[in-house]
Amino acid sequence: WAELNRVTGVCGRDAIFEEGTASELPLELPSEVRSGDPSTAPREVDLLVVGAGLSGAVIAERCSKELGMSSLVIDRRDHIGGNCYDYVTPQGIRASRYGAHLFHTNYPKVWDYITQFSEWMPYDHRVRGRVPDKDGVEQLVPIPPVQATVNTLFGERITSDEEMQKWYDKQRVPPPDGVEARNGEEAALSRVGPLLYEKIFKHYTKKQWDKYPAELDASVLQRLPCRTSADERYFGDAWQALPVRGYTRIFENMLLRDPNIHVRVNCDFFAERAAGRLPKYRTLVYTGPIDSYFAQAGMPKLEYRSLHFEEAYVEEPEEGFYQEAMVVNYPSPQVPFTRIVEYKHMANQTEAVKRGDVRGTLIAKETSSDTGEPYYPVPNGPNQALFERYRELAEKEPGVCFVGRLASYKYFNMDQAILNALEMFESLRETGRLEPKRRPEDFGPGDGPK
Repeated sequence: WAELNRVTGVCGRDAIFEEGTASELPLELPSEVRSGDPSTAPREVDLLVVGAGLSGAVIAERCSKELGMSSLVIDRRDHIGGNCYDYVTPQGIRASRYGAHLFHTNYPKVWDYITQFSEWMPYDHRVRGRVPDKDGVEQLVPIPPVQATVNTLFGERITSDEEMQKWYDKQRVPPPDGVEARNGEEAALSRVGPLLYEKIFKHYTKKQWDKYPAELDASVLQRLPCRTSADERYFGDAWQALPVRGYTRIFENMLLRDPNIHVRVNCDFFAERAAGRLPKYRTLVYTGPIDSYFAQAGMPKLEYRSLHFEEAYVEEPEEGFYQEAMVVNYPSPQVPFTRIVEYKHMANQTEAVKRGDVRGTLIAKETSSDTGEPYYPVPNGPNQALFERYRELAEKEPGVCFVGRLASYKYFNMDQAILNALEMFESLRETGRLEPKRRPEDFGPGDGPK
């Protein structure tokens, strides 16, 4: 199955590495960048970009390279890269601060663009789940379910795509009265049937959203993967890869080498705006939560889910690893966390890890929460109706471009976020207006919580 991946070897360009920087650590940001003081940046720029994640970085980079426009990119965090930010631990393991990120895309435009800022290596992501079988014995099985999953959990002997399809056909429960699914539970039962629904999806969904599928919009579970093949790869995209020196390097190449782009981290947009310390700008590119921007409107806040990470360094695990795969999901209700990520399994680990010099390993147990950094919009009717009210305000806000996951109240995969930003830049070049070519929902669903 790995032969389907169009990334067959190391490719792309890392200009910082080519210029002689051999360190595998994120670059140390200059003190001026870390100062959080926008008054030390140019006092007039074309773009003020709020947020140094994918959406903001792509727009700043494109506007500079193609149109010579200047920008100040600010972020309230102490680093660039948004939720993609990764780093190297004191023990020498490359890890992600905000959970594992796996790049995959079917968009040639996105792949051609992102390979300008990093070297990339092929990586086919595979997920395992610890799930009790029909006798209550915990098994390690592929997620999403494939032939081996069904055989292991339910004692089947499926050996072909045709047999797997017949099994699904027997399992599926159509929505009542033959109408479209009205909620996530009806959608799931119509896709995978009650056995897989109960074992893998029902309680995992509850842990992720604090809502059972019956309380969520049908769209959340409408696209549950129903694989008939033995393909255990988590994604089926044409290009699947990891950046050789980490995701942070992408943003370093995009933002830190361009004289038109100025960056300030530890810089809160709302505080600096209230204090009058922001520069003059022609356009504001806002990538933060849309309800925070319009807080003065007095409307309710949108609902988000966050993730909490309980990290632990395991000194000397057996055979060097804590678990069998980078990601192991725990869909059972008895386990409070959703999954464990072990970064040492990632193919783009540091040279020290590849040499075997790092004997320990870092794991992160993920738990979903309604407090903390906003990660995922909660897709149900009331939230969508509220967002439409915010969208109406945004469309009337002069000189402001709302872009990205939080501003659009839409979970974007990395490639979707890049494509959205690229299309907005194309709109600027074609029409003189920095605006989307399509609505966020037209991109289709993102991966969402895994």
